[in-house]
Amino acid sequence: MNASSPLPATAAPAPLPRRPIRDLPDELISQIAAGEVVERPASVVRELVDNALDSGATAITVRLLAGGVRLISVEDDGCGIPQDELPVALRRHATSKITNLHDLETVATMGFRGEALAAIASVSETALLSRPQAQASAFLLDARSGEIRPAARSHGTTVEVKELFFSTPARRKFLKSDATELAHCVEAVRRHALARPDVGFAIWHEGKLLEQWRATFVPGAGQAQDALARRLADVLGEDFVAQSVAVLHRAGPVTVTGRAGLPDAARARADHQYCYVNGRFVRDKVLTHAARSAYEDVLHGQKQPVYALYVEIDPARVDVNVHPTKIEVRFRDSREVHQAVRHAVENALAAPRAAALAPSFVAASALPESDSDRKPSEPFTRKAQAAIKFEERPGHKVSDLQALWQPTPSAAPTATPAQGVAEPPPRDWATPAPPAAEEPAWPLGRAVAQIHGVYILAENAQGMVVVDMHAAHERIVYERLKAQVDSGARIASQPLLIPATFAATAQEVATAEECAEVLATLGLEVVPFSPKTLAVRAVPTSLAQGDAVELARSVLAELAAHDATTVVQRARNEILATMACHGAVRANRKLTLDEMNALLRQMGTTDRSDQCNHGRPTWRQLTMKELDALFLRGR
Repeated sequence: MNASSPLPATAAPAPLPRRPIRDLPDELISQIAAGEVVERPASVVRELVDNALDSGATAITVRLLAGGVRLISVEDDGCGIPQDELPVALRRHATSKITNLHDLETVATMGFRGEALAAIASVSETALLSRPQAQASAFLLDARSGEIRPAARSHGTTVEVKELFFSTPARRKFLKSDATELAHCVEAVRRHALARPDVGFAIWHEGKLLEQWRATFVPGAGQAQDALARRLADVLGEDFVAQSVAVLHRAGPVTVTGRAGLPDAARARADHQYCYVNGRFVRDKVLTHAARSAYEDVLHGQKQPVYALYVEIDPARVDVNVHPTKIEVRFRDSREVHQAVRHAVENALAAPRAAALAPSFVAASALPESDSDRKPSEPFTRKAQAAIKFEERPGHKVSDLQALWQPTPSAAPTATPAQGVAEPPPRDWATPAPPAAEEPAWPLGRAVAQIHGVYILAENAQGMVVVDMHAAHERIVYERLKAQVDSGARIASQPLLIPATFAATAQEVATAEECAEVLATLGLEVVPFSPKTLAVRAVPTSLAQGDAVELARSVLAELAAHDATTVVQRARNEILATMACHGAVRANRKLTLDEMNALLRQMGTTDRSDQCNHGRPTWRQLTMKELDALFLRGR
């Protein structure tokens, strides 16, 4: 074709002939609805286990073949379905859970839409076998033929789903391997098991038992927490319970319980995050964001926290009728729930973990020795005091050393090295040691030495403690700064000699005008310079050397995307963290024993002192057992 010749015009598509509007066949309607409810075998497992729990079951058994594609069987010992209601159970929108609008607005059951069984039956070969307690025998219903016949079964219900998606081959092609589908089915049951420790669960695949979690009797509130902890240990492992803290918080109509993983137990993926609302597992942005914000300044890098949180709220204050899968919810007051979850996790993580070591000081001298040649030792506090030559001279007490630790880099130490004390006279080891005087049980022990100007070595009842002095002091200063700002003080700002201007979007201009007071709280002054330009006139003093435009853009973006109060908190904390980092004691600074001990004491009373502002650990414990293992003692 000649380059100069015109290109052929694209032919317009021929108009489609008009089709009349008709009612869809019932079978096609059911298959369309099934696409919303049944995505894969795990969806079927979830819906059937929901129904089993609503029936009052105390034992649920799930049997699978080929990852659930060829067979899904869910057996329970619940109340059962009478013979005359079996055909009704398979109809669309037929349910015993709700009868009117009030019931829908206050749903307290796992299921309520009446779609699951009908949707499952439309894309599989389904059979329903059930017997109530008062019925003489069980009856089996074949969903395909509608035939009902007597069968043998104890009270309860069994739902068998065979050849899933046999009638919709295109859907079946999108399924993954049997191993992948099996993993999703097990996860679906695991989510139910975590919320119901009073129910036993068993999962069988290809005739082999995969998982079994036995029921725990839960008579009272106190024992309910113990039962939940045992179920969490059974399902998620003993390490999860050992590396987590209990959560118990009530804020108005919202109660939050469960366990929050320690920052050290964070994972690379968010695969151990379980949130429940009134016993229902949900994926909700409000709950996820609230939990993540509670971990903001204690997690390192992009690590993901682990937790199992249970939110109890009046059913009238939450809408569970948002999505056919019932995995999404909508709160009437999302801010109320967000704050309750955030404060619950924050309070649980705030207490320094070193405090848990304190009770062991009482029985420290009774611990068995790992080697026969180790002499009996005096109580730790006496021995350590003599070992480090530490005394509190008149006018120079440990409590007075608080003044040494100020959030400014220019605060120079004024303490002088501690004077030595006379060594105690030798004592006959056969004579029992006199009872120790009332001495403080310090979980992090007493300082012994400083290594390379970076780490502090301390001795406590368990063995040796290693402290990163800069990271520890950074957290102390950071928490002090936060307390000062929370008391009403604003972050100091520094005016720019030449305002920094930048081209702004209409949203950025509007946000700057609406949130001028919020920006001032953060130490920022951003004003319109023209209809499409903003000028940064002042920035926080600690960030005066940074990029003012980039700082303003990031804060405006946060303000536009989230609630202003949350943004203020996050941006303020980031600024204070930067200030604390510059104000903390630097590496290679020589500290006296008094200064080191003052730092250790403040760590024991500062919230979140186990991690620095960037999420790195501030201290590590090496027990005597671990130290003995390094040198093969006792072997």
